[in-house]
Amino acid sequence: MKPLSIIKLVVKNLRARKGRTILTILGITIGVAGVIIIISLGAGAQSLILGQVTKLGSNLIVIQPGKVADSGAPIPGLVITSLVDSDVEAIRDKGRVPNAVAVNAAVSGAAVVTWGNKTVDATFTGTDSEYPKVTNFTMESGQFFTEAESTGGANVIVLGSEIAKQLFVDSGVNPVGQVVKVKSAVQNNAGGVPLRVIGIIAPRGSSFFQNQDALIFMPLVIGQQQILGIHYLSSVYVKFDDAANASSTINAIVSTLKQQHRILDEVNVDFTVRNLADAVDLLSTITDALSLFLVAMAGISLIVGGIGILNIMVATVAERTREIGLRKAVGATKKAIRNQFLLEAVLLTSLGGVIGIIIGVLVSYLISLLMVKLGYDWKFIVSMGSIFLSVGVSVMTGVTFGLFPAIKAAKLDPIDALRYE
Repeated sequence: MKPLSIIKLVVKNLRARKGRTILTILGITIGVAGVIIIISLGAGAQSLILGQVTKLGSNLIVIQPGKVADSGAPIPGLVITSLVDSDVEAIRDKGRVPNAVAVNAAVSGAAVVTWGNKTVDATFTGTDSEYPKVTNFTMESGQFFTEAESTGGANVIVLGSEIAKQLFVDSGVNPVGQVVKVKSAVQNNAGGVPLRVIGIIAPRGSSFFQNQDALIFMPLVIGQQQILGIHYLSSVYVKFDDAANASSTINAIVSTLKQQHRILDEVNVDFTVRNLADAVDLLSTITDALSLFLVAMAGISLIVGGIGILNIMVATVAERTREIGLRKAVGATKKAIRNQFLLEAVLLTSLGGVIGIIIGVLVSYLISLLMVKLGYDWKFIVSMGSIFLSVGVSVMTGVTFGLFPAIKAAKLDPIDALRYE
């Protein structure tokens, strides 16, 4: 038979058994869609992680109070007052940490912001004028506080875009120049500390699962003394000049802080120093491993679908034994019979693969829309590699699991086949 005639015959046979055909391709469809969705989610998650670093700033080292446990996680509540202002001044000393470009000290906590009769909850950060050098952001209006305002403890504040919108929406006034009152959500600050708004930060979205637009910023002294009533720091951020100098910068910081805290051995270390890039590499490794595991699970689904095809094709050969015998009696070759049944298996898996690709791409797109709506910088990524992989695997599944029934059909004796009941 001509190839076109074989294809027509295969399509006719598949259409005659619609229910069986749909059930046969279902396993392949689920497996292929799963592969595409999982690879797309993995790529989207990695783009999100890299985007978080871009927002916070590159070449960044984070110093936090508290010792690191053997598991690598900070021991909560062990030492919470070990970082102080003098530590920051020591790290800023070029003789001690020569590759540091900017050093930013910070305290943070939950706050309540009031303007007129409007009150909103926010996360406040008491920081210094080095903050813009450490992180990447742009001002929507006004400006960030200067070094003089920072060191002098001026009663000024910079609002995140979401906080500014909640406080001043429909008010018809320019937020810059207005005076708001801020008090700690956990400390008793009476009526709150009056602070004059000097700037609004442009929208930044979420970063490391924190809404950057719901933050407010005030001079470090104000945050420490008037809001929290403390003398220590929550964290210190160090931006260094080049990624190649990461290790030497970390070593210099560790050495400096050990001298500051008079620490002679590792047992008494009371701070944690982390390179943000290392944390990103770790998270990327975790997402890669998880994606690989889930792809393997989707691969099992493809194998199950392939076994289903094998069972269906074996049953089909048994059902059509007399037809095979008749075709052989009128001159059909073993090759023609084999190709017909093999083509049926390949067509089933290919059809399942195409449907799976469409479903996988659609679901991946809907997930990306949902993540963007939730405020995450999630990119819709479907690589051609995942599509080619899915198509290749589906076709190979059809060939692999369809070959045995096809060969079995081709080897049938025409006389025995015609006698088959």
